[in-house]
Amino acid sequence: MSTGPDLDLVPRPEPRERNWLPLIIASAVVLLIAAAVILSLQRGHSTPTVTPVSASPDPYSTSLPISGLVMSESANLAGGKVTYVDGHISNNGPRTVTGITVQALFHDAAREVTRNETHPLMLIRIRDPYIDLQPVSAAALAPGDQRDFRLIFDGEIPDWDGAYPELRILHVDFK
Repeated sequence: MSTGPDLDLVPRPEPRERNWLPLIIASAVVLLIAAAVILSLQRGHSTPTVTPVSASPDPYSTSLPISGLVMSESANLAGGKVTYVDGHISNNGPRTVTGITVQALFHDAAREVTRNETHPLMLIRIRDPYIDLQPVSAAALAPGDQRDFRLIFDGEIPDWDGAYPELRILHVDFK
């Protein structure tokens, strides 16, 4: 008994087209989750710029005293070091402030500047269950208002003496 091409005893299944839709949806979900994680890690972080040490402070800075500085450190997900400077700022002037740019100068033991960064000031919106930051433009500082803030500095600070950085308000935006 011979079986030829026309006499198959077990019918062969017809080739089916693969349904790619579940794979595409799963890939999209993974990409969205990864994007959300990256954005949440970057929230509150700003790209620092360097402003000359000789830059003059904003004239309105005398109406924005900074007090109650507290520093802390932690490790980031990449194994590097992150330095946080928290503080309190008050608006003792007559204008509503919508943006503040701060220069942080870290010094070494000889009082030379070892690191110079300029950041937008980020206000602390909530503290529990984690600290959430927002720009001053999202919660303008009216005359008489006071708020807590946080500045974040990534990486090692070479030769830093460990003292609080010198904070200078270089630019103020108004409503």
